[in-house]
Amino acid sequence: VIATQNPVGSAGTQLLPQAQIDRFMVRLKMGYPDFNSQVRILRDRKGENPLNQVSQAVDAAAVRRMQGEVDSLNVADSIYEYITHLAQATREHAVVQLGVSPRGALAVCRMAKSRAFMHGRDYVLPEDVQSVFIDVCAHRLFLAPKAKISDTTAADVLTGLLEQVRRPDHI
Repeated sequence: VIATQNPVGSAGTQLLPQAQIDRFMVRLKMGYPDFNSQVRILRDRKGENPLNQVSQAVDAAAVRRMQGEVDSLNVADSIYEYITHLAQATREHAVVQLGVSPRGALAVCRMAKSRAFMHGRDYVLPEDVQSVFIDVCAHRLFLAPKAKISDTTAADVLTGLLEQVRRPDHI
């Protein structure tokens, strides 16, 4: 499931409960395009809309095959332990009221495996975990009021934990 949020004109919409938010694997923020990208968007649409030229890249069978390959990637115990240390650190952090759940830790592992697959590897590195950790976990944290007072965001907390929690020396 892919969901989008439009914060403009959303009067009357309600935030999802934490248990439902935890079911979304990743939360990405796109923001506005940079200057050159915006110019390219405008230029590309001076004739036919390029979205009319979109074609299927893979079929459902290929997607299932790739999912199976991702599932079969090697994950060393040290990587499982690293993910667990990171998740536990969110639960013990001073400004976090609700940390990363076991479902969130599983999502980190799945996304790290996907990243390794996209980089042509059949094994997961600590860099894979670090690369996906914030996007997978930021929406799962429920911060204490003192975090909001000090303008501390979930991304700030997670960035700090990536710096504090020791990476595995070997995989």
